[in-house]
Amino acid sequence: MTEVIESEFPEIRNIKVGLAQIFVKHTSASLSLNENADPTVRADFESHFNEMVPENASYYRHTFEGPDDMPAHIKSSILGSSVVVPITSGRLNLGTWQGIYLCEHRDRGGQRRVVITAIGE
Repeated sequence: MTEVIESEFPEIRNIKVGLAQIFVKHTSASLSLNENADPTVRADFESHFNEMVPENASYYRHTFEGPDDMPAHIKSSILGSSVVVPITSGRLNLGTWQGIYLCEHRDRGGQRRVVITAIGE
């Protein structure tokens, strides 16, 4: 997602020093800043969350949209809906191994909308 932000938001190149807030407009998806070099990190991330917040738990009441609905809301609340990243010399100033994850918590999530707000000089 980091590369998408920089390519789809060319105005960021004009900011020497600032901040970018990235916000996902959904309650069953989230954003997270994490290690982005090894794809097994993403797989382990998902496996852990599926164990921690399982589908079909007998105590869930919010199941109208399917067994993945309530777990998706819980996962989204745990991770959060936004990240703030510094901008330096027209680029997101992330660590060497860092990337921004758009975490889809539904088995068949629909189109997701992200809002990016950048401030700076």
